[in-house]
Parts: sequence; C-alpha cells; structure tokens
Amino acid sequence: MDVATARMRLESMLAELDRSISVLRGDPVAGRDRSLADAGADLTDADRTRAMLDAASRQRTAVLAALRRLDDGGYGRCVDCGTLVPEGRLEARPEAARCVQCQSRAERRR
Repeated sequence: MDVATARMRLESMLAELDRSISVLRGDPVAGRDRSLADAGADLTDADRTRAMLDAASRQRTAVLAALRRLDDGGYGRCVDCGTLVPEGRLEARPEAARCVQCQSRAERRR
C-alpha cells in the first residue's frame, strides 16, 4: 500500500474512531425515567459500552502509532523484527505494527 493511501485510510479510521468514542462517552439514558427493572439492563449496557470504549481507544492508539510510523518512515515494517509487513495484512489492518508471526507471539504472551 502506498504511503498516500495508507495515510488517507488511517486518517479516515481516526476520524471514525473519534466519532465513535464521542458517542460512547455520551449518556443516552440521562434524563429518561427508568424503572428498577431496567437498572440491571442499564448496568449490563454500561459494561458493554465500557468494553467498546476500551476497544475503540486501543485501536485509536494503534492508528496514531501507525501515523507516526508513516511520518518516521517505518510504516510497513514490523516493529519487532523489522521485516516487511505483508501487503494483505496492511490492506486488512492499516494500523498493523507487526508481521503475522510477531503478532502471534505478542498475543501468546498476553
């Protein structure tokens, strides 16, 4: 993927993540009368929202790091081993920082 295309996709992803995070941080149930029966559902919704917010925030961090790698000239190289990240991986996940093997190792360590 060429640098201009990568930057455009990453900036688009960043804008979408910022919109999603903004919506998730809002309180759509504020001011609405709720029954006690809805309290449990609201807690579950809050947990789900928190999990989505955490995931979006992690992805936003990855996108910002990819934009920094673009600026520094390291985009498309694995941050662990330095080999080229396969083109198909970057097409699917423009924010990918690692080759498939290093990503697998990183996930096993978690």
